[in-house]
Amino acid sequence: MAEGKTTHRVEGDTVLVLERVFDAPRALVFEMFKYPEHIKRFWGPRGWDVPVCTVDFTPGGTWHYCMKCVDEKMGDYYGMEAWGKAVYREIDEPTRLAYTDYFCDADGTVNPDLPVTEVVMEFLDLGGKTKLVSRSTYASAEALGTVMDMGMLQGIAETWDRLEERLAEVG
Repeated sequence: MAEGKTTHRVEGDTVLVLERVFDAPRALVFEMFKYPEHIKRFWGPRGWDVPVCTVDFTPGGTWHYCMKCVDEKMGDYYGMEAWGKAVYREIDEPTRLAYTDYFCDADGTVNPDLPVTEVVMEFLDLGGKTKLVSRSTYASAEALGTVMDMGMLQGIAETWDRLEERLAEVG
């Protein structure tokens, strides 16, 4: 796998696997997902900011956030807010992070009409570099199709591009 390029594959009908090698130590890459001050600087596609981000980084704790489109060139998306909430299932620092990801509103109320994602992120030590492997499991092929149609692949690729930039800033 080429460093700096996000790759993806679908396993079965319901699992999206994303991988990328970052030129940063594993502990630092893991830390980016732990603290709001980092998440706010890289989460979401280009043209989107994270004005709200609260994190209770404990098993059973939640991460609640808002992504807001701030790029006027994005037309109808400009000003749009997208809220999400994750509930941490497992935290094994710095090797593994598992959480359930929901679409929600500003109050954290889950939207039952949108897919739920079971995410497992593995942080593999490559001797000063880190391979991040994210496995997102959906209840059905239709649920996976829904998030793919929403632009998930482009969004994650741009998010991980921004993560790479953030790692360079703090590393």
